[in-house]
Amino acid sequence: MIDKLAFILIVDQKILSTRSRGRTKYYIPGGKREVGESDWQALSREIKEELSVELIEETCQYYGTFEGQADSHAEGVIVKMTCYTAAYVGELKAAAEIEEVIWLDSNNMDAISPVDKIIFADLQMKKFIN
Repeated sequence: MIDKLAFILIVDQKILSTRSRGRTKYYIPGGKREVGESDWQALSREIKEELSVELIEETCQYYGTFEGQADSHAEGVIVKMTCYTAAYVGELKAAAEIEEVIWLDSNNMDAISPVDKIIFADLQMKKFIN
């Protein structure tokens, strides 16, 4: 099981997604927890590294936890994605391994990872994204 945290940011019924260098699929921003990190510590560190913004801790809200096949891993390797929303300060821009920042909706299911498809479907069902 791969333990990851994800930042859900929705604007105009589209969700912020990213593509890392050398990858073809888009992913909800976030990343793996380091040993001993809380959800907040891992999420805020990853988002600062990837998107150059600071999440505001007191606005951080749990959205849900989703599990699915890990992209680019052997069949049966599962990723557990614990998702949060939050406000932020700064200007969103690609940093570190992130090559592209894009806004997607349910029309882009072919371009995202398996676990992101589950999250997108949940967001669409709740009418947060198109």
